Amino acid sequence: MPTIALLNMNNEKVGELQLSDQIFAAEVKESLVHQALKIQLANRRAGTVSVKNRSEVSGSGKKPFKQKGTGGARQGCKRAPQYPGGGVAFGPQPKTYALSINKKARKAALRSVLSMQFKTNQITVLDKLEFEKISTKEFSGFMSKFNLERSLIITEEHSKNLYLSSRNIPYVKMIKADGLNVYDMLKYRHIVLTEGAVRLVEGALQQ
Repeated sequence: MPTIALLNMNNEKVGELQLSDQIFAAEVKESLVHQALKIQLANRRAGTVSVKNRSEVSGSGKKPFKQKGTGGARQGCKRAPQYPGGGVAFGPQPKTYALSINKKARKAALRSVLSMQFKTNQITVLDKLEFEKISTKEFSGFMSKFNLERSLIITEEHSKNLYLSSRNIPYVKMIKADGLNVYDMLKYRHIVLTEGAVRLVEGALQQ
């Protein structure tokens, strides 16, 4: 069973935490990670792009001139795409890009990313992470003690002081354990978890 150092907010070791083999020492399935990431990014797309075709633009449907005898090509109406202000031919229309992945595959992808991050020593576990007041300066000092950059902070519950203290620090994001996702874990270089968040993640991702 893998173990990791349990640290306090001063970067002092206060013990060791045993981690679940199924979560932090699982087989890394890159194909599932890629699939989960692709689906998550696709589901973020709004799909609201739209243009007006010739039936939606304003204007008369009357023929601009007679069919024959002008020497020019025949025309149906001025709402046709070749006219200024006419409708767009074959333009984009609203659509959904939503994809889905079953729960078993999604959990396997999350376990793969956590195992990969653990093997490369990119996970830090704290006994607690609390701030008595809102202070970006104190949070910046906390980050410098651990020499952390581009970090994803995962807590067991939302902390207003922690969130407001960290939101102005570049390349730092805070999420709750129940919002764990593949994209954020791959985007940030380090993952910082509280002890409570570790237990919640292990409980949620058990096979």
